[in-house]
Amino acid sequence: MKSIGGEWVSNESAQAFLSAAEKAGFEAYFVGGCVRNALLGLPVSDIDLATNARPDDVVALAKGLGFKPVPTGLDHGTITVVGLQAVLEVTTFRHDVETDGRHAVIAFSDQLEVDAKRRDFRMNALYADKSGKLYDPTGGLEDITAKRLQFVGNAQERIREDYLRIVRLFRFAAQLGFGAKGLDAVALQASGRLSYGLGHVSRERKTAELMKLLSAENPFEVLQRMRDCGVLHRVLPGASLAVLERFLQYEDDVHPLARLASLTFYTDTNQLRLSNAEKAAVATLKSFARSGCSPEVFAYRHGAELALPAVSVSSAVYGDAPSEPVQEKMRWAAKQSFPLAAQDLMPRYSGKALGDALKRAENAWISSGFTLGKQALLDEE
Repeated sequence: MKSIGGEWVSNESAQAFLSAAEKAGFEAYFVGGCVRNALLGLPVSDIDLATNARPDDVVALAKGLGFKPVPTGLDHGTITVVGLQAVLEVTTFRHDVETDGRHAVIAFSDQLEVDAKRRDFRMNALYADKSGKLYDPTGGLEDITAKRLQFVGNAQERIREDYLRIVRLFRFAAQLGFGAKGLDAVALQASGRLSYGLGHVSRERKTAELMKLLSAENPFEVLQRMRDCGVLHRVLPGASLAVLERFLQYEDDVHPLARLASLTFYTDTNQLRLSNAEKAAVATLKSFARSGCSPEVFAYRHGAELALPAVSVSSAVYGDAPSEPVQEKMRWAAKQSFPLAAQDLMPRYSGKALGDALKRAENAWISSGFTLGKQALLDEE
């Protein structure tokens, strides 16, 4: 059986917990993303463990090591164990007793093979013991080699257990760098056929998956497949891949919210659950194309972090690539600071008149190309 290594395998907190579980007569393994990413040569950020120890036993094992157990997902058998060197997500082997496409009633199990059968994709059902020895009960290693996403067992059954798995299929294909070629034909067919079920999934969960997809380096071909099988329309009705495609040609760095603004330029984001700050950012990113404002003024008003991608969104809408001289002017304008403050005009104005005077002075300063100094502005007033 193949073995794997890495800093996550030798992590002291993980090793301490796995050894303690073994000493107490339990089985415990690394599982899921840490194993998958390591095999794909990708960074490992989270350490998940699976065990036949029940949650109460996990809590006892953690306390015995001086770690802090937190019952973050007790209904699903998950205990977050805060160790000295890492935070571990420890979940008891389980299987689904009843599901409605959103929530599941689970029962605990003593067998790794039973736990593997209820996971979403075969490459997420890979386990490794404390020495790094791999266990592959579903064929995940084959999918790692082929860079292919395939559901565990029957695709339609896995989807009906949780319809969000449809969006996760596309998210993983983009995020892991597999692209459209990594989408298994059976998985695609089942996802399209059952996409109506996404109406039962919360906006929060769909939004989280979509934003991860839009954070991938090259999401476009995956989004095309998502559109072609009818899934994208279920998540974002009216989405425009044409605008997004042009935007991706212009962006300098990955900017998920700007990508979302491009994708939804001719529609809205009401199907998603964004924070107020995210909603405001998307609105600002769309606004430049409709404002008639000069790039420099827009950059001064909103800062380069939003203004530069907003110009790229506008360019994607109208089909004219942003020029480097314009972008340089925007970076410069974003750094400019209005030389007057309210107190400079207080001897002459107060209340609303003070605000109006400040606004007139700022407009004059902007019209001068941000060149008028403090005294010149005061003289004009």
